[in-house]
Amino acid sequence: MSSPPTLPVSTSQSTISTTSTTQSQPPIATPAFRAFISRISSSLRQAFSQRRPWSELIDRSSISRPETLAEAYSRIRKNFTYFRVNYLTLIIFALAVSLITHPFSLLVLLGLLASWSFLYLFRPSDQPLVLFGRTFADRETLGILVVLTIFVVFLTTVGSLLISALMVGLAIVSAHGAFRVPEDLFLDDQEVSSSGFLSFLGGAAAANAAIQRV
Repeated sequence: MSSPPTLPVSTSQSTISTTSTTQSQPPIATPAFRAFISRISSSLRQAFSQRRPWSELIDRSSISRPETLAEAYSRIRKNFTYFRVNYLTLIIFALAVSLITHPFSLLVLLGLLASWSFLYLFRPSDQPLVLFGRTFADRETLGILVVLTIFVVFLTTVGSLLISALMVGLAIVSAHGAFRVPEDLFLDDQEVSSSGFLSFLGGAAAANAAIQRV
């Protein structure tokens, strides 16, 4: 008599094992990540479209020394309102140059950003974080990331590097604002009402949200 056929038990077991392995490693929330990147890029495009011509920023005929500190302060306020996007670009450029010339600090910041992105921000909310066989709750993950961020920013050379670059950028912006005569600069009513240094970001986000609702 011939032996009965063997049931394909191993195949089903391997399929179950593969399925459980796939479920144990949840994917990154790709739609949320793409939506976040799309909103950020749209807001940045809307914001940087408000920048002033660079030729107007470096106009030599409008450079003069202020007579008093009060005049310098008044110039800085007016120029900050008018050139706020250009000034923010200069500060970002100073930070970028500082990080590029210190690649170790740049790698540390990129690693910290990746940790926040993949372990907390864009991780599916219904999937707990599992590392080394231990399950971490959302509060535990957030606490670990906060402690790691404090350590990187305040207890390493990364923090001093960022603060130094930020101070250099602010010094350049303040010097230009004090020496640039703002008499030929004109603002419309909407820009005067939203004269904060970073107000253009909020305005861009609001405009982008209104466009999406339409």
